[in-house]
Amino acid sequence: MPRPFRYLEPTFFAGLFDDPLLLVRIRPTGRALLFDCGKVHHLAKRVFTSIDAVFISHAHMDHFMGMDSVIRHSHASPRTVQVFGPPGISARMANKFACYDWNLADSYWGNFRVTEVGDAAQESTLYLGPKAFGAQPDGFRTGAELYTNRFLTVAAARCEHRIPVLAYKVTEGEAFVLDERLMALEGVVKGDWLRDLERLFRDGAMEGAPIAYPRQVGDCVEEYREPDAAALYRRIKRDEAPASIGYVTDVGFSQENMESLVGLLRGVDLLVCECAFLAADREKAAISRHLCTTELNMVLDRLRPHFVLPMHLSKSYQALGGEALYRELELPEGATLLRIPDRLTPRPILESEVPNPLKKVTA
Repeated sequence: MPRPFRYLEPTFFAGLFDDPLLLVRIRPTGRALLFDCGKVHHLAKRVFTSIDAVFISHAHMDHFMGMDSVIRHSHASPRTVQVFGPPGISARMANKFACYDWNLADSYWGNFRVTEVGDAAQESTLYLGPKAFGAQPDGFRTGAELYTNRFLTVAAARCEHRIPVLAYKVTEGEAFVLDERLMALEGVVKGDWLRDLERLFRDGAMEGAPIAYPRQVGDCVEEYREPDAAALYRRIKRDEAPASIGYVTDVGFSQENMESLVGLLRGVDLLVCECAFLAADREKAAISRHLCTTELNMVLDRLRPHFVLPMHLSKSYQALGGEALYRELELPEGATLLRIPDRLTPRPILESEVPNPLKKVTA
């Protein structure tokens, strides 16, 4: 099965029992988005320096404690990293900045723009690196879109985990795709001019831009001048639904949460979704407001994703391994299960494994 993404390259930097960590690289730019940041010490520095925005589901430690590493690898770079999260995320970021001394802050240091995603609006605060990450209000915004560029859009829905938690959807931007059947009906002839049309598309400059192209009229090919390249493109483009990624973690099973997820993620191409408990422990799942396999199966039946990556299984099942989870999943027709290793993060080292010259001091 061909991969559904033109611009996006998702990588799950965690194992089934590790803290969730989804990186979405934007291939044309080499930049990336990070979804949650719990245990992140295993990421290379150049992964951190590629991140333009971080999307936090909620501030439990296993989803947020790695923000210190993001700050560590980004603060001295002259750019602005965006951080999105539920209400309260700005105060938590302010507390992280306040934990450290910034007396050596320099004029070229970067900033963090932190946006709290509420029910009706998004409130942003800018933390200025050159001013020791002092806070500056950055306004309110409305609308479902949190983050957008020509290659993607990120939206969110609010769910419940006894606290507000955000589920996210990344949708690819429109691709330049032509329909040869429609071109033939229009009499449009292929040629080098298509590079100019695609350039206008890439630059977002199609509307009202004239373009000349060859057109088949009977047995002859004549040059035709279209006054609006966008109108021509709309007549000959192939309609293609954009690919999308859903990220869901730490949501209780309820009608309200289900409707929020369906409204945001129905028909998503790739669903990265938590499943913390097996079916036999459904009561434990309810108490801690997580999903069990029975409930994940119901979520999958409603969302109908094309690919499914289950994650964030409770560490209480480590002796059983991931197969215990996969055996209980019932995928909708046409869906593909993606499996990840049980563990990906390096295990802690022991004292006996460290070459230690200090032993000579105590010998």
